[in-house]
Amino acid sequence: MLTDRQKIILQILVDDYIRSAEPVGSRTISKRPDMSISPATVRNEMADLEELGFLEQPHTSAGRIPSQKGYRFYVDHLLQPEQFSERDVGTIRNAFVSKIDQMEQVVQQTATILSSLTNYTSIVLGPQVFTTSLRHIQLLPLSGRQAVALIVADNGHVENRIVTIPDGVAPEAIQHYVELLNRKLVGLPLHKLKSALNTVIADELRRYSEQYDNVMSFLNQMMTPAEENAGAKIYLGGTTMILNQPEFRNIDKLKPLLDMFEQSDVLARLFEAGPTHGVQVRIGQENPLETVHECSLITASYMLNGEAVGTIGVLGPTRMDYGRVIGIMHHLSQNLSGILTQLYK
Repeated sequence: MLTDRQKIILQILVDDYIRSAEPVGSRTISKRPDMSISPATVRNEMADLEELGFLEQPHTSAGRIPSQKGYRFYVDHLLQPEQFSERDVGTIRNAFVSKIDQMEQVVQQTATILSSLTNYTSIVLGPQVFTTSLRHIQLLPLSGRQAVALIVADNGHVENRIVTIPDGVAPEAIQHYVELLNRKLVGLPLHKLKSALNTVIADELRRYSEQYDNVMSFLNQMMTPAEENAGAKIYLGGTTMILNQPEFRNIDKLKPLLDMFEQSDVLARLFEAGPTHGVQVRIGQENPLETVHECSLITASYMLNGEAVGTIGVLGPTRMDYGRVIGIMHHLSQNLSGILTQLYK
């Protein structure tokens, strides 16, 4: 448990590092008007915080920076969300004043507003990502060992995929596997089909299939969208904002992020837990993708008729202005929910 003085030092250090992107030294903290302790005392406290895992020292002679553990403690125990300014309120109000009468327009506009207000990259998931579920899977034979897999959603949407039946697997066995998929997967959101295939279905197949690898490869064909972004409507705003962050001026760090922005199916994995109520903060390695282990992702759900139907997110470095972003997310998710309720009441 941290002492009150350690909490104050940690809060000051995180706030300073967020603003400057430079390691913070003991003298900088001790010179603050609200601090009445010597640089040596601050230095000792910072050494203790480093030993406890809350701070890191990037260079021997430099000051400290927060660790991911330090950011987590800061967000959970020290942070006060920034009050939403009248200017920001006006920005949102003016953006939504224009005639927007379709869900897609509203969500796209939200992505633009969010990146503009935060100066980070925004990622917004359309409602169908989480509200569209599997109704039925059907396999229609073509010539040779080709077939068409029909993936039917509960909203009537149908995706079709050309698949190749593996050699040595009888057609009647394939139909048995399709029946297995229908028994186990019907009712799941479309974005969860592949993960369920590789857990629930895989475990059952291992029990009785002598051609496990071939069958799993075939079933994966069926579950892979014909187009990269099929089944997921993802809207991005400010993808180049990441270029403004000093942490990502190294091309080796930047390129994987830019590549990820081009892959809707990969982006969707950032939100695998689905919409949740309230604002959620994932710091560094708390995120499911290694690509964003040096980033923080702040998300909030938006509502339609009392149900959480989609997610807005902000992706930036772990040195993110958490207070401001959390305040914006609270306000924007409420506004988006209100607009959607008006559209679909």
